[in-house]
Amino acid sequence: MSLMKRISLIFKSKASKALDRAEDPRETLDYSYQRQIELLSKVRRGVADVATSRKRVELQVTQLEQQAAKLQGQAQKAIDMEREDLAREALTRKSALTTQINDLRAQHAQLQGEEEKLTLAQQRLQAKVEAFRTRKETIKATYTAAEAQTRINEAMSGIGDEMGDVGQAVERAEDKTAQMQARAGAIDELIASGALDDVSAVGRGDDIARELESMSSQSEVEDELRRLKGGAAQPAAIEPGAGENGVRYEQPATERPTEEPR
Repeated sequence: MSLMKRISLIFKSKASKALDRAEDPRETLDYSYQRQIELLSKVRRGVADVATSRKRVELQVTQLEQQAAKLQGQAQKAIDMEREDLAREALTRKSALTTQINDLRAQHAQLQGEEEKLTLAQQRLQAKVEAFRTRKETIKATYTAAEAQTRINEAMSGIGDEMGDVGQAVERAEDKTAQMQARAGAIDELIASGALDDVSAVGRGDDIARELESMSSQSEVEDELRRLKGGAAQPAAIEPGAGENGVRYEQPATERPTEEPR
């Protein structure tokens, strides 16, 4: 294969593929249907033209028959008036008209047959056009549904890929969150155990200060405990009106003695 043939073949294949991508079957079907409608219109115009010609022939035949009938009457009148020459002339003209009438009737029959053929062709073509229109709409609906389904599938595929990336990002975020929580918990434990200094507290910058503070706190606890023990050895006197547990009950207002006005 020569270089030019290969180049031509490559160009044709590329052009065919580009045309396939650019071609919309729905537009092609609509164009074909439009062409069939135009053809049907031409057939209808042909039928109308033939019908018009047939009607014109019919009018001519009617006029010639009227003229022939008139000549027949003139010939009879000429015979009655003993004018044989006039009668012969009238009959001669009638004979010529009869020939024309016969020719026109033959032409009328031919036009009528052509009109019937064209009418039948029109009906068949119209039936085919209607069937093609129904099939065209069905194909267009099917193609549109398939196209929509393809777009949905492509969108779902894209969403699936994106959700996979999002899932990985969520997993990384969860891992980082768990690490931060674990680190915060470890720091809280170290602060509670004293392994880390609480720099926000005043006077707690070294171990000696913490030890002194702990001894002071224990001393305060012991003093408070001794105070409580000393207070428990002397029970408090029960006030009059108090119950068994030492709680004082006030006398209801209705039983209190009313004071006399001064």
